[in-house]
Amino acid sequence: MFDVLVIGGGNAALCAALMAREAGASVMLLEAAPQEWRGGNSQHTRNLRCMHDAPQDVLVDAYPEEEFWQDLLKVTGGATNEKLARLVIRASSTCRPWMQRHGVRFQPSLSGALHTARTNAFFMGGGKALVNAYYRSAESLGVKVRYGSPVDRLQLREGRFIAAYVGAERIEARSAVLAAGGFESNRQWLREAWGANDRGEWPADNFLVRGTRFNMGTLLRFMIDAGADTIGDATQAHMVAIDARAPLYDGGICTRIDCVSLGIVVNRDAERFYDEGEDFWPKRYAIWGRLVAQQPGQIAYSIIDAKAVGRFMPPVFPGTMAETLEDIPRALGLGEFRFMQTLNAYNSACRPGTFDHTVLDDCKTVGIAPVKSHWALPIDTPPYYAYAVKPGVTFTYLGLEVDETAAVRFGGQPSPNLFVAGEMMAGNVLGRGYTAGVGMSIGTAFGRIAGTQAAQAVLKECSRVAA
Repeated sequence: MFDVLVIGGGNAALCAALMAREAGASVMLLEAAPQEWRGGNSQHTRNLRCMHDAPQDVLVDAYPEEEFWQDLLKVTGGATNEKLARLVIRASSTCRPWMQRHGVRFQPSLSGALHTARTNAFFMGGGKALVNAYYRSAESLGVKVRYGSPVDRLQLREGRFIAAYVGAERIEARSAVLAAGGFESNRQWLREAWGANDRGEWPADNFLVRGTRFNMGTLLRFMIDAGADTIGDATQAHMVAIDARAPLYDGGICTRIDCVSLGIVVNRDAERFYDEGEDFWPKRYAIWGRLVAQQPGQIAYSIIDAKAVGRFMPPVFPGTMAETLEDIPRALGLGEFRFMQTLNAYNSACRPGTFDHTVLDDCKTVGIAPVKSHWALPIDTPPYYAYAVKPGVTFTYLGLEVDETAAVRFGGQPSPNLFVAGEMMAGNVLGRGYTAGVGMSIGTAFGRIAGTQAAQAVLKECSRVAA
């Protein structure tokens, strides 16, 4: 029997396994995916949002706790647990040396990754390199890793973990950490959560999944049915507007369309529907999937001209190019008259200012709705580019409610030996909205807490038995 069983294979699970092993516990990690797809959504990440009070190796200036908190408060609209959010924020300031000891390397903010040089530490080699480093470290420390081992149910007794089941196989442990992700890959669950809209559409049928295909929410569903305390809304998620040509699963970062703030976005009816320049892109990119999900057909089109080229991270697929504005709606199958009405109204509403895509500039529109608050330049310089986008789900926010110990709770009472980390509890901090890199901050903070607590639970139990 192992001391600690970690269920999951991404960043949070690996942090938990490493911390439990460093605390002296024997550890087994069960990853649902085969080895070549290990790492959950973490393999598709690229950075970690970090609090710091002074410049550091790859982080410029300072990013103090209060600013981080205000950024999080703004994007969540207050749908967050301040105590747990500040715990994550403070933990983000101390985790990087520990990560480096386990083989993670950092690099400066990538060219084209707007506004992140001060707030986010990028992983050299991206999330895949981080995941590989953690697995190498875990295995060298003696963590037993099993791939292709999805857990579908647990044996619980009065809130206490007894065993996990992989099919018919029963695996006992003295404590456990749940870090098996949300239900973003479970298309039926997404369909049930979103239902049908007023147009008779089932929006989730048109969603793509940016991340792993293995996050089916099986364990989350089991825990909900078992009476664990939950938090969050099943329709809230990290959702990004991604290239409509992206694969159904595992498109990752390269399918994201990052030019939204530098142009306009129209729906299938050739109408704008939201302020493209509301705030810096890292604070707004993860609302656009949900916005597109609310549009007819769950599709929209990001339109830019030559002035925007080189100012954003280009996607993997080239956009539709046209030499005249009239050619854009023809190429996209949009109504040409309505498209030109929308575009001409936007161009006429742009007011002169000092354009600077690195700050909240004074280039805005006047007299149209929705307004464009910043970076509003007329779209008038050929060639023109258009990108069709669909909602891309990264991870869901419905999860298990926790306190600062990361313990799973039943009727408000914490389990003595069952803990949770990562996407399965991120809804405590992210009720809605997102800001770049905070998912990795949450997973790292609570993964480390859960692993430590699981190891301590074993010691407490051994002491109790000995007494």
